[in-house]
Amino acid sequence: MSTHDGAILDEAARWRSRDLAVLWHPCTQMREHPDVLPLLPVARGEGAWLVGHDGRRTLDAVSSWWTNLHGHAEPRIAAALARQAATLEQVILAGCSHPPAVELAERLLAIAPRQPGRPPLSKVFYADNGSAGVEVALKMAFHWFRNRGDEPRRTRFVALQNGYHGETLGALSVTDVPLYRRTYAPLLLEPVFAPSPDAWLAPAGQSAEGFAEDAADALAHLLDEHAGEVCAIVLEPLVQCAGGMRMHHPAYLRRVRELCDVHGIFLIADEIAVGFGRTGTMFACEQAGIQPDLMCLSKGLTGGFLPLAAVLATQAIYDGFLDDSRERAFLHSHSYTGNPLACAAALASLDIFEADGVLERNRATAARMGGLAHEIAALPHVAEARQCGMIVAFELAPDGRRGTRFDPARQVGLRAYRAALERGVLLRPLGDVLYWMPPYCIDAAQLDLLANVTAHAIREATT
Repeated sequence: MSTHDGAILDEAARWRSRDLAVLWHPCTQMREHPDVLPLLPVARGEGAWLVGHDGRRTLDAVSSWWTNLHGHAEPRIAAALARQAATLEQVILAGCSHPPAVELAERLLAIAPRQPGRPPLSKVFYADNGSAGVEVALKMAFHWFRNRGDEPRRTRFVALQNGYHGETLGALSVTDVPLYRRTYAPLLLEPVFAPSPDAWLAPAGQSAEGFAEDAADALAHLLDEHAGEVCAIVLEPLVQCAGGMRMHHPAYLRRVRELCDVHGIFLIADEIAVGFGRTGTMFACEQAGIQPDLMCLSKGLTGGFLPLAAVLATQAIYDGFLDDSRERAFLHSHSYTGNPLACAAALASLDIFEADGVLERNRATAARMGGLAHEIAALPHVAEARQCGMIVAFELAPDGRRGTRFDPARQVGLRAYRAALERGVLLRPLGDVLYWMPPYCIDAAQLDLLANVTAHAIREATT
């Protein structure tokens, strides 16, 4: 008898069986499926909901890895995709052009962070995903100095401890999350890791701003030690997402901008996760009043519909590649660079920001999220509840004591994940950190469900 025989298996179980027979899932120890780690078969999406084959609805509290902004199957983006698919689905972007790529670049540059007295970001280079976008920015920074004749010395990058930038080899090189980095360490570049400004690390009595200033002082010392060796600093503005949703004060970004200018190096802002309204402003850099030299965008760029990345660069960086020699050109490429369908989705997403007043609506939603989080923060094993715009994180620790951790054998995060999923909410903990990063369309009733289920999951996982 076939293992896929619908007579003995319900629809969801049948799909689980078929999946595990052929698929290798990302960021997953496959031995854990299906018994330890639940596998959720999804038939369709509706707004903030994921709907199973049996009609069961699960709240997507993590925006499907932080990509879905306006809700699943958003009809305006779907319609834009259908129109574009009937016109032009794909064309090589080397030597060709098409309206969606041009229009999207124009609109991204128009809304990009600006800093008084600094020439604006003025050029867009497309890639296919966040890791690829970071690769592009790293290569641009290095290659620019090489074109200038500084290549023998300007070969190092500075990144932050606990930062995450992707899992291709270049992006992984500037990532400091051991779970991802350890295995591939022999293959990686050797950046200089600077202390994180993460406010969670601040000693008792020190403000987030004071700790950020101390971290900036430490960075200044590092840059002095490596003077003339560094081509760029790469960081996640305001929130180190995959590192546990750790948050820092905008003062750090202002100091980094100043230090980059003093040392003549580039500032790469990885806004892949925090861009497009996640932190309360369209881009996180805005809250520090700074403008990077290179800005990486992906994830929410298309509203979660299609993979796309964009790297925004200054005119000075672009000009550094203009030469009669092709070797001095930036020859990085992807087959689907600037794909018309993905660009059309991104344009439709930007239209929704304007038409629906998304940033204003998000501020009201974030305020409600903060109130609900405050109640959960009172639970015995919650050491901290922190928030940056539409991101809320709960740091779990025994009896809520800072500086302590649960025994890994207890699998607190996994237990919380399973408990929440059983009650119709998809959370994906980062270790013992639970977080909310929901679609912007989430309503009051869905937020109440999210809060109630999160509280239950924490109680069940920590007792």
